[in-house]
Amino acid sequence: MESTESSYMSSPEAPRKRSPPPPKSPTSDSMEKPTHIKFLVSNAAAGSVIGKGGSTITDFQSQSGARIQLSRNHEFFPGTTDRIIMISGTINDVLKAVELILAKLLSELHAEGGDDVEPKTKVRLVVPNSSCGGIIGKGGSTIKSFIEESHAGIKISPQDNSYYGLNDRLVTLTGTLDEQMMAIDLILSKLSEDPHYSQSMNAPFSYPAPQNAMSYGTNGAGGKFPSNKEDRSNSVTIGVADGHIGFVVGRGGRNIMEIGQVTGARIKISDRGDFVAGTTNRKVTITGSHRAIRAAESMIMQKVAYASERVID
Repeated sequence: MESTESSYMSSPEAPRKRSPPPPKSPTSDSMEKPTHIKFLVSNAAAGSVIGKGGSTITDFQSQSGARIQLSRNHEFFPGTTDRIIMISGTINDVLKAVELILAKLLSELHAEGGDDVEPKTKVRLVVPNSSCGGIIGKGGSTIKSFIEESHAGIKISPQDNSYYGLNDRLVTLTGTLDEQMMAIDLILSKLSEDPHYSQSMNAPFSYPAPQNAMSYGTNGAGGKFPSNKEDRSNSVTIGVADGHIGFVVGRGGRNIMEIGQVTGARIKISDRGDFVAGTTNRKVTITGSHRAIRAAESMIMQKVAYASERVID
């Protein structure tokens, strides 16, 4: 379940160039100064970045010269079921590693979606609240210039006060790979000028639990379930658009198997043509404890949201 993001500034509506110019990093000494960037990846994406026996992540580190670290299997960013990936090194090394990772994830999206047109996807950067002001600029001038130069959509989430001690916000970049890389270059260059930003590199990947950790359910619905009821099997059926089922299932069933493994829930999808009454939505039945159902539903809806984001120019 993601915290709602408010758009600080949306992308310009003017026609966009298909491929913006390649990112340009500063030519000053800041290029050689160590920096870092954090962004979110799903569990499935994390597996792709790591590779068999760590082969992919080792290769990406070797190619880029940057260090790549991931949060552990169940260390998620609050309000999401996404892991955190941190890349550290010089600006150019970090940008090279980010591009390698995003390009790999994009190629897998192509393989799953079977689409030859480059989709617009989302990348969510994790940025300390104290550094967001520098990205926004006076009266929004900086973020506006970044949007105009990169042609990417840039949104900054509000501070989430439901997690005590959470000092990070999400900066969501929407666009093609080139547009996202240009935006990341501009944002990282700006962040590297902030003397406090470098300190966040040492912040742990683990985050505090929500203040009301017993409250389950989406959109404020649902009640409190005592721990002794946690293991009872319950069943919930949700509707998913027929066109998005492929993204929930994944190639060879990979996504749905991963959701089941991570959450402990059992997931069954209705046959083609077996829809929720009055809709063209397939039935997705989730069985397990309240906690397992809640987590599985969140992961499924995240896949659906990701599929919906693939807006083609």
